[in-house]
Amino acid sequence: MTDHAGKAARFLELHRDEHPLLLPNPWDRGSAMLLASLGFQALATTSSGHAATLGRLDGSVSRDEAIAHAASIVDATDLPVSADLENCFADEPAGVAETVRLALEAGLAGCSVEDFSGREEAPIYDPGLAAERVAAAAEAAHGGPVRLVLTARAENWLHGRPDLEDTIGRLQAYQEAGADVLYAPGLSRLEDIRRLVASVDRPVNVLALPGAPTVAELAAAGVSRVSVGGAFAFAALGAVVEAARELREEGTYGFWERARAGAKGARAAFGG
Repeated sequence: MTDHAGKAARFLELHRDEHPLLLPNPWDRGSAMLLASLGFQALATTSSGHAATLGRLDGSVSRDEAIAHAASIVDATDLPVSADLENCFADEPAGVAETVRLALEAGLAGCSVEDFSGREEAPIYDPGLAAERVAAAAEAAHGGPVRLVLTARAENWLHGRPDLEDTIGRLQAYQEAGADVLYAPGLSRLEDIRRLVASVDRPVNVLALPGAPTVAELAAAGVSRVSVGGAFAFAALGAVVEAARELREEGTYGFWERARAGAKGARAAFGG
C-alpha cells in the first residue's frame, strides 16, 4: 500500500516540474518495459492501442478488459501508471465511481474520465451530469489511503464540437468537482492552449498531434503534461504495414534496418 501511495504521490508531483511530463502510452507489457527503459518517468495506457492488440477499434473494450490490461501495465515496471478508462464504462455517477475503485485495486497511480457518452445522437454528456460524474470519480479517487490522480477530459474537439468556450467551462467545472489534471484532447492551436491554461488552476495535459506546438512551445505556454494517445501503437503497426508491403511488393528486406533498432531496444529492456 505504501508503494502504491508513493507512486500516486510521485505521479502528481511530476506535473509540477518546470518541464512538461512526457507521458508515453504503451499498448502491452513489452512496450511498457521498452518505454520505461528509455527513461520516461511515468506511463499511461491507451484505449485505442489496447483495442488494436485485440483486433478491435477504440471503444469496444469492456471495463473488465480495460482494468485487467491496466493491471498488466502496472505490473510491467516500477513507474507510476495512469489508465485511459474512456467514460469509465458508465453513464451514471455511481458506475463511474465503481470503475475508479477498480482502478485503485489494479494498482494504478492515476486514471481518466471523459465526457464522451458514446452515443452518436448526443456524444457529449450534459454539463451538469458530466460534472457530477467527475465529482463521483474524485470522491472515489481521493477518499482512501491512496490518492489516485484523476484526469478529467472534455471531448468536444474529438467529436465535432470545436467550442473553446464550452470546453473551458466544462474543464473549470471538472476542476471544481475535484479533478487533479485537465485535458481537452484535440486542442492544438497554441493560442487556444494558452487560454485554457490561463483559465484553470490545475495541470493541463495536451495530446501530441500533427501540427501541434512543440514540447518547448507547450512548456512556455504552461502545459504540465504531454501524452501521445494511440500514436506509438499505430506507429508500430505502421512499421509492420510498410515492412509487409516491401516484402510482398518489392521482395526486398530494407525493413531489417528498423528491425535491428527494435531488437536492440528489446534486448536492453527485457534483460537480454
